[in-house]
Amino acid sequence: MRQSTARLKRRRPLSKRGSGIRFVDALPRLAPSYVPFRSTPSRRFLWAVAATLTFAIGGSALSLPAVSAQESSPATASDEASPGQEGVLSDTAKKAGELADTAKERVEEFAERVESDERAHEARRNVLKPIYALAERLSFPAFHWVAFAAMATGVVSFALQLVLGKLLVLARRGFSLSEILSDALGLAISSIGLVLTTQAATENSSFTESAFSVLSASAVGVVAGFVFYLWGQRQELQALEARKRH
Repeated sequence: MRQSTARLKRRRPLSKRGSGIRFVDALPRLAPSYVPFRSTPSRRFLWAVAATLTFAIGGSALSLPAVSAQESSPATASDEASPGQEGVLSDTAKKAGELADTAKERVEEFAERVESDERAHEARRNVLKPIYALAERLSFPAFHWVAFAAMATGVVSFALQLVLGKLLVLARRGFSLSEILSDALGLAISSIGLVLTTQAATENSSFTESAFSVLSASAVGVVAGFVFYLWGQRQELQALEARKRH
């Protein structure tokens, strides 16, 4: 009797949480034939292979219909939307053509009315009369030399300002659309003026027949154009610095 009492005292007391008993402490009281489950490396490998195959097969089976639906839906949408888009584009093109034709007809009608009006011809004569008178008085080679040099100066200056000057401004992280448009307009006006000056000089004076006059006017235009380019570039860079400060 004392030996059994000593054995009971040596046993580890069961831990209790309230009225419950831990499963680990209760294991020795189970039947001797009970053998707990043990995880081995081979069993873990088989379970991992089975789980991988299951998720792979199930995921592929679920993703196939969605992919096919996604691939088929854009084609259907594009096929359905393309006729509508073509119809809208065709209608827009027709309306634009009709508006252009209407505007052209109205301009032609207005031009015919102006041509048939005697007051318009009187205004034309009043505008051109002083210009013709001034052109007759200035029909000498020196005037055409000055005009040719001035137009060449404008062409060189605005061309350099439009190309090199704008590249320098862009290199300093600056941009001005108004400056680009003004330089382009100046280049166009100077080019047209140079052509008209040459044409007038050919018809009314001996400027174009003199090699010295043409070459000297061209040289003066190139040098003066480069000087005006440097001046305009300096002003534009100063304006850029002022904009950055503000």
